[in-house]
Amino acid sequence: MQRLVTSTSLLRSAKDPFSRLRARGRWFSPMPEHAATGSKNEDPVLPRFDYSPPRYTGPTAEEIVRKRKEFLSPSMFYLYKKPLNIVHGKMQYLFDENGRRYLDGFGGIATVSCGHGHPDVVQAILNQTNNIQHSTILYLNHAIADFAEALASKMPGDLKVVFFTNSGTEANELAMMIARLYTGCQDVISLRNAYHGNAAGTMGATAMCNWKFNVVQSGVHHTQNPDPYRGAFGSDGEKYAKDVEDLIRFGTSGHVAGFIFEAIQGVGGIVELAPNYLTSVYSTIKKAGGLVIADEVQCGVARTGSNFWGFQNHGIVPDIVTMAKGIGNGIPLGAVVTTPEIATVLTRRNYFNTFGGNPVSTAAGHAVLKVIEKEKLQENAHVVGSYLKERLCSLKDKHEIIGDVRGRGLILGVELVTDRKSKTPASAEILEVMDNMKDLGVLIGKGGFYGNVFRVTPPLCFNKQDADFLVDVMDYSMSKL
Repeated sequence: MQRLVTSTSLLRSAKDPFSRLRARGRWFSPMPEHAATGSKNEDPVLPRFDYSPPRYTGPTAEEIVRKRKEFLSPSMFYLYKKPLNIVHGKMQYLFDENGRRYLDGFGGIATVSCGHGHPDVVQAILNQTNNIQHSTILYLNHAIADFAEALASKMPGDLKVVFFTNSGTEANELAMMIARLYTGCQDVISLRNAYHGNAAGTMGATAMCNWKFNVVQSGVHHTQNPDPYRGAFGSDGEKYAKDVEDLIRFGTSGHVAGFIFEAIQGVGGIVELAPNYLTSVYSTIKKAGGLVIADEVQCGVARTGSNFWGFQNHGIVPDIVTMAKGIGNGIPLGAVVTTPEIATVLTRRNYFNTFGGNPVSTAAGHAVLKVIEKEKLQENAHVVGSYLKERLCSLKDKHEIIGDVRGRGLILGVELVTDRKSKTPASAEILEVMDNMKDLGVLIGKGGFYGNVFRVTPPLCFNKQDADFLVDVMDYSMSKL
């Protein structure tokens, strides 16, 4: 297969580097060997990937942008100065309309776990769709029961009753309602800088003004964020936990419905909670009669590597666990898992979700769990993620713009600042680096309140060669600032 080396000079030229391949009626993805940046004039090169995407004959990026502007909500935004038209995916790679290959360092916002188009997941979806795509949970179907059993087997303690939803927002809404019903209290405590969804209740739990509309959001109190980098007490988790005690004393009746948290804040900029924080808060919430809710939408499902769930890295067992994204590998699927005792509160009235537990979605979810186990993706997330973090930390020694490298497994954050002492967010510079990285073949996310944190959440099939390429491209792009 012809070896193609993609460079920024090629990308910016008027000549189409894929024209000869299209003329032959077949497209090939770039197939270079391992990334190398020995020369300052040499662009990093994509790792070899022996795969050719199918030919794309659909609308161009320009046509899609026009239709989006005319027919879709103006609230929808896109990354990059020139939006990408992604038309195909395979494992850890994405392909645009011209057949160009990109390394996916974002994973559809921490959603693609097994890899794009994983054959086992695709086959499970096809098999179930051929049998029955949808009926109702009012009839029996083995797909929902089999997946619930498999999911419960991944949970510690007495967490074994599953309610299926269609998204993380729905899962968190349901979890907060369950906590309020079970305790008879309305007050929920959430963390500043948290993101838990964009519906009425979850928007209240979300604590960043750029994700909140000016609508009624009652019954939620926000406590200090135990952020080791930007927080008032650094990595002293117990000092942050004291604020939860004070909040309960002076902001509530002394009793609360619950406390909701992300072990690693995703939208908030990959902030891992300070050590010893959750163990202290857990005790405080229990004394106030509340339930502890772990939002595992982004950091769960083997992504942290060291454990299957993010909360397990903090030595606690919550009362309710919510999840979405990675459990479906891109299929709309969410879930709430709790104990048999707590689960009974939903029998007080009728509770129903038309698409929650859909046969196709749950068949996909079950296949995801099997793939993670069969291919040892949790172990891979730990090994490759640790290697990737080590390499990113080495970039911090080289580039002053990197203020912090954090996270674990394959949920990592790189915060950019214009001054390390004042920690001034490099919100403009990150956009330039992102665009340069895209031109070189790496797609990556960003987040944090100031929009200055790279979010590195690739598919869990990411390997060390991919990690090297991502870091080399980031290094090369930062050197061009």
